[in-house]
Amino acid sequence: MAETNLQAVRKHLGYKADEVIRMLLRRADTLAVPVMSATSLKTKLSRWENGREAVSQPYRRLFRDIYGRTSEELGFPEEEANDEADELISRLALARSVDSEIVEVFKRQVDQARHVDRRLGGLSQLDQLRSNIDQLQGLLGFSTMNGQRQALAGVLTEASALAGWEALDRNAIRQAWEHHETAKAAAREAGSPILLAHSTAQQAFILIDLGEVQAAVGQLAEARALADRSAPPVLRAWMAAAHGEGLSAAGQRDDALRAFDAASAHLPTDPVDPALPFLFLGGAHLDRWRGNALSKLGEPDAIQQLTTALPLVPPDFVRARTGMLVDLAFAYAAAGDRDATLAHARQARRLAAQIKSDRQLHRLSGLILPGSTSSVA
Repeated sequence: MAETNLQAVRKHLGYKADEVIRMLLRRADTLAVPVMSATSLKTKLSRWENGREAVSQPYRRLFRDIYGRTSEELGFPEEEANDEADELISRLALARSVDSEIVEVFKRQVDQARHVDRRLGGLSQLDQLRSNIDQLQGLLGFSTMNGQRQALAGVLTEASALAGWEALDRNAIRQAWEHHETAKAAAREAGSPILLAHSTAQQAFILIDLGEVQAAVGQLAEARALADRSAPPVLRAWMAAAHGEGLSAAGQRDDALRAFDAASAHLPTDPVDPALPFLFLGGAHLDRWRGNALSKLGEPDAIQQLTTALPLVPPDFVRARTGMLVDLAFAYAAAGDRDATLAHARQARRLAAQIKSDRQLHRLSGLILPGSTSSVA
């Protein structure tokens, strides 16, 4: 049997059937299309692609949306010639219905995801964030009012940056990169150098994990310069610390320590800024970050820095605590303390498994016990 247009387009785009089903389910929720179960939809997709059943009207819209093709290109009936115009009118009307209250709803959803992520990890939140991102992109792409576009783009930046960070924690490197690219583009749409600086800096940590350390240092320096021109003190402190982490990964000890000194100098007495809910530098957070850098540099002071900061980290920052335990395991390994290395590695592994942090588990797999040639894993 010859391929139908629908089947040929899917293969040309490189999508697997299961990927298409997931996209259809996400977009169906966004566009208020009656939703089938994944099992039913899988059967339907097979029948549609093999020409055994005509694609139902609502799902034709979804296919046009996710494939970016016209009805004619997908092999849908000619009488649908006006459907795309009608659909565009509907999408424009839906985008016009967005007001400040709707934007606040999206902001609260992202903030709630941020709180859950800190405590439980990103596994349970990533799918919901992707759905939010799809909704925001759908509305932004058809918004014609400038102020509304900027507000939607600002929320899209935060949602995408958070999704990118969660994807990185799951060691989904490419997905993390693409979410940050979405965040940066949305920050430009929002006209926000502050959001752009933060997204650009956060993306650089992906480069560090890939071993592209010099590229990361350059990107962090660029982001820091952008923030220094316009950002409030707490973001300038965060950017300096982020730059310091990159410099420590590159082995540039003196520059790294100077960057952390600058972060301490920039940090205001009250480091909580309601306009920047994604930044946490109060309490022990900057100290633990410096401890991470000292650990990367192999400095003996890392153990004291991290040991002092660890009990001061709030209990809901489970991912931060996990990272600190990993840092301590490496610091004790560098100091030749086998028992302390094992103790902290075991604690870190337990927490990393609890929050499904593949990134921290991957770090632990490279930890070599003192007096041994084998890893802790």
